[in-house]
Amino acid sequence: MGTSSRPTTVKEGKKLEAPRRAGSHAAVQRSPVDKPPFTLGDIRKAIPPHCFHRSVIKSFSYLLHDLAIAAGLLYFALVVIPALPGVLRLVAWPFYWAAQGCFLFGVWIIAHECGHHAFSGHALLDDTLGLVLHSWLLAPYFSWKYTHQRHHSNTSSQERDEVFVPRFKSDLPWYSPYVYKYNNPVARLLLLVVQLTVGWPMYLVFNTWGRQYPRFASHFDPSGPIYKGRERVFIAISDIGMLAVSLALYRLAEGYGFWWVVRVYGVPLLVVNAWLVVVTYLHHTHRAIPHYDSSEWDWLRGALATVDRDYSFLNRVFHNITDTHVVHHLFPTIPHYHAVEATKAIRPVLGEYYQFDPTPIVKAIWREAKECIYIQSENHKGVFWYSNKF
Repeated sequence: MGTSSRPTTVKEGKKLEAPRRAGSHAAVQRSPVDKPPFTLGDIRKAIPPHCFHRSVIKSFSYLLHDLAIAAGLLYFALVVIPALPGVLRLVAWPFYWAAQGCFLFGVWIIAHECGHHAFSGHALLDDTLGLVLHSWLLAPYFSWKYTHQRHHSNTSSQERDEVFVPRFKSDLPWYSPYVYKYNNPVARLLLLVVQLTVGWPMYLVFNTWGRQYPRFASHFDPSGPIYKGRERVFIAISDIGMLAVSLALYRLAEGYGFWWVVRVYGVPLLVVNAWLVVVTYLHHTHRAIPHYDSSEWDWLRGALATVDRDYSFLNRVFHNITDTHVVHHLFPTIPHYHAVEATKAIRPVLGEYYQFDPTPIVKAIWREAKECIYIQSENHKGVFWYSNKF
């Protein structure tokens, strides 16, 4: 599925269509790359003022809702499933893993809001709660908070963005032609499996798929090149939180067995991590959105270089981070329960600068893994688009 074969000017690029989306009813156009005719202030004025209000009570109500469902599912795993006949147990465990993983990812999203101080207007409350929630999901709260904030500050910048920084063709790993040039679906599937299972831990430990640093970079290393100044103390605090939860899991394994911990906690955590990779990847990987080098990048165009997606009923389970990601990048302190309303309000202002792709998620993952291999400049220096041509 190709783009238009005729070279297109930047202004004409506003109308250029990316490949037609499987499962969608219309082609998704490439985003314009000219500086927008509106400002961040113009966008903000379009949003009802109450959307910026953070309510501690309302935020906690969503968290307690998720935790209550997670507790109910845990009861189902510990009490109900063992009492089921053997065949039903084989069905019940995958149901538990999938459901628990989805709702715990909702908890992960609320902890992510704490990192943006979108949970409440109290930084200490947000950071304390975020540290507890993320630690229990084996995510280093402050480590990720700082790199994620820098991602928001430098979205779509080739030099300064922090995660899912696309590569140029010359920088692809040695195995790329065997996967993409020869259209090898088995190898592509294996790469996706690796990303969905160990992609998140690899990013945390080795900064895989992250910004290039002059020396080894890890989210667990307070003295590493990712962090500076007073941030280093909080990285150590994140490490302590991770160690405390790891010790608690070790004690549970001693008391109930290793495989008990894997069934009850480990597999749902794999589901959480897989959703984290999928959601992040699909928000920032699309043939319709540009990437910029320092000669062209500015904050507003970078923040607009993201795509809202439709996860069907999971949009609500995931607190709409899925289908309101554009407004989240523009105003990250807007709480999730106002994000849908805010998105509707800004769409008329953004016009062609707003991107939404309704492609079913499984199809979208497979398509982007096939089409979005590397970036290249076409006819506008400093602006890059995804390609898969070898």
